[in-house]
Amino acid sequence: MTEQRRAILSGSVFEERIGYARAVVDGDRVHVSGTTGFDYTDMTISEDVVEQARQCLRNVGAALAEAGASFADVVRVRYLLPEREDFEPCWPVLRECFGEVLPAATMMVCGLADPRMRIEMEVEARRGSGAAPGR
Repeated sequence: MTEQRRAILSGSVFEERIGYARAVVDGDRVHVSGTTGFDYTDMTISEDVVEQARQCLRNVGAALAEAGASFADVVRVRYLLPEREDFEPCWPVLRECFGEVLPAATMMVCGLADPRMRIEMEVEARRGSGAAPGR
């Protein structure tokens, strides 16, 4: 039987204050909310956009793993940045996770909720659709 809707929480204070889940599993689909570079264990964030991108990916990866998925299952990613010139320095880090997966992707320039945030990512995955780990 296919798993029905289930919320995954990361412990971020934003989830509690705003009222959302880090991710929602709905059948074989995993919807990961906009995720920033905060380290949720101590609610710190680096000033460096590349380190924020790495932390975003750690946060997204943790949500995917809890949902029974991996980066190999990602079918769409959205990147949100306040400054377009911050995107290109992040490309090598993003390619590490998505270079072989090749999800549909969009980058948008927009304001984020906190001025310390320099990048935010949102992903959609379909469990079991990706390549075996280590592909």
